[in-house]
Amino acid sequence: MKDALGQPIDAERPYLLLLLAGLGFFGCASLVGGTIAAQIVVPGHDWIADTISDLGAGEWEIIMDVALYGFAAGLFAMALAASHVHLGGIGWSAGVVSLAILAALVVVVGARNEYGDGDSDGVVIHIYLVYGLGALFLATPLSMAAGFGRDHPWARLALIGLAIAWAVGAPLFLMAPTTIDGLAERILGLIACAILAVMAYVFWRRGLDARKGRH
Repeated sequence: MKDALGQPIDAERPYLLLLLAGLGFFGCASLVGGTIAAQIVVPGHDWIADTISDLGAGEWEIIMDVALYGFAAGLFAMALAASHVHLGGIGWSAGVVSLAILAALVVVVGARNEYGDGDSDGVVIHIYLVYGLGALFLATPLSMAAGFGRDHPWARLALIGLAIAWAVGAPLFLMAPTTIDGLAERILGLIACAILAVMAYVFWRRGLDARKGRH
């Protein structure tokens, strides 16, 4: 059975995948660009000792908040793309749900404006969100690596490698002294962006292939 455009109804939609992949790349650029912009305008910010979370509280919090919303949009776009393509079994399905939850957690981090910075207005939940992000950014690439590696073996290796780097870096960040925890957090941010970028690139390639009728 074909749709109105003559494509099989079970075929991958090229322009949907290209759009979602583009949003994934945008999410990476949003987090990196927003972090750089925020630490430039926030007076006295030390990018080695002061965390990204510090940028999300205070006069210039809107910059970091918007950066986080953009990153969340990229994560949710990957969840939609992965749901559309679905390259695996229960592991892939778990990864789809994990991506959506990650997007929600990042939105809450940006919207809550409570970073354990001494603000007593309401309940401090940031640490619990950090634990959730830590667990899911490890589980998601591992559960989806085999599916991504079906047609792109390099992506499987990349996602496993990034998951290992995250597994090593996340506990070190929690144990890092305050003199370097900003640097440790930024390294984790780059790892998260790299995970998102690998996924976005694979979906971009699949979108191009689908446009040529290969999927």
